[in-house]
Amino acid sequence: MSEYKEALLKKVYYENCPGCKVDQRKEAGGVPYKELCFVFFVLLCAALPISSIFPFLYFMIRDLHVAEREEDIGYYAGYVGSAFMFGRALTSVFWGVVADRYGRKRAIMIGTITMVIFNILFGLSTCFWMAVVTRFLLGSMNGFLGPIRAYASEICRKEYQTLGLSTVSTSWGIGLIIGPALGGLLAQETLHIHNEDYTEGHCTVDDHDMESPLNVSDAKEKSEEIKQEPPSKKSLLKNWPLMSSLIAYGIFSLHDMAYTEIFSLWAVSPRKFGGLSYSTKGVGEVLAVSGFGLLIFQMFVYPRVSNVVGPIIVSRIFAILSIPLLSSYPFIAMLSGSTLALLITCASVLKNVFSVSITTGLFLLQNNAVPQHQRGAANGISLTAMSLFKAVGPAVGGAVFSWAQNRQDASFLPGDHMVFFILNVIEGIGLLMTFKPFLAQPSI
Repeated sequence: MSEYKEALLKKVYYENCPGCKVDQRKEAGGVPYKELCFVFFVLLCAALPISSIFPFLYFMIRDLHVAEREEDIGYYAGYVGSAFMFGRALTSVFWGVVADRYGRKRAIMIGTITMVIFNILFGLSTCFWMAVVTRFLLGSMNGFLGPIRAYASEICRKEYQTLGLSTVSTSWGIGLIIGPALGGLLAQETLHIHNEDYTEGHCTVDDHDMESPLNVSDAKEKSEEIKQEPPSKKSLLKNWPLMSSLIAYGIFSLHDMAYTEIFSLWAVSPRKFGGLSYSTKGVGEVLAVSGFGLLIFQMFVYPRVSNVVGPIIVSRIFAILSIPLLSSYPFIAMLSGSTLALLITCASVLKNVFSVSITTGLFLLQNNAVPQHQRGAANGISLTAMSLFKAVGPAVGGAVFSWAQNRQDASFLPGDHMVFFILNVIEGIGLLMTFKPFLAQPSI
């Protein structure tokens, strides 16, 4: 290949590479609103079907007639809830590597298409095991949360990274809240990395592109800049700032998933078992309000607070506040009428704000602990850890919930007091892991 043609290929590559265009916008300054809107709506649509099963899962298991007693429904609901996260745990690293090697968009497109297919199949389930298998396959093919988190951190300049990852956690958190809201409301209506091989990278060149004007010296200088900074090959598993934040993130993920499972089961369970006797519509209304409160806080309050005191301090404060909040749930269940509705809605808003803010802080630590060319794989490992913990969460939550319903007259932490006590123990462990010497913060 002649020097002119090689330089031309490079110039066309840089002009048409989506990653280069993002870099140019980053250098120009400002917030990349267009890209952040894309991130927000893709993740929102992805989270809705994942979480929409929780309000009606109790009734779905009951109608499938797999549980012999009403008290055993929580066990089987836990298996269905865990199947998705277990499937995602097995494939998250694979999808992260795919995103690093072949591009973020391909991983996002595959995940979106398969999500639609397997979610429809889950809705058509006629037996317990069909529901478990389709949820498992939905999780296995759902590989775009890691790539889109990497993308969100790459499109923002350093001073806007908090906003970028806050958008990820906000949209995901809102989806996880609005999803159950929609599920509850509708359940009863019907039964950028450059590749030196330019012909195999992001862009292709045809004969028409050869007619573009060219400054050969500029293209050669650009090529030399890239060659001077070869990507690091350091193993992610030896990156302790990344690994320590992943472990803490996994503990909080276990807590959040167990809480999500328990809250929905607790809210619809009968009063005689310490529940609220809510309908699926009632649960949906509570979670819809929670989603709105979370949106307001994450978009307008969290970035400012995090920039002042730091994301890890915010995570610690909210983890501490979550403990007395959860301890109040069994006492809230003793109320009735409008007082009950007001307090449980406020508690739900606060709990979801706390949970999403904690994970946002850990997102920032994870993405700043690795260079750009490793972020897809790093987020894949993060999703694997999160999925493993979240796979355990519903099963543990359902089992603990069913066990607690059978000990209403116990002398120590009877009924649901034990459930929320165990959730607080997990939260406390996660809180301890945000302090030194366990948590190693990257230098940013």
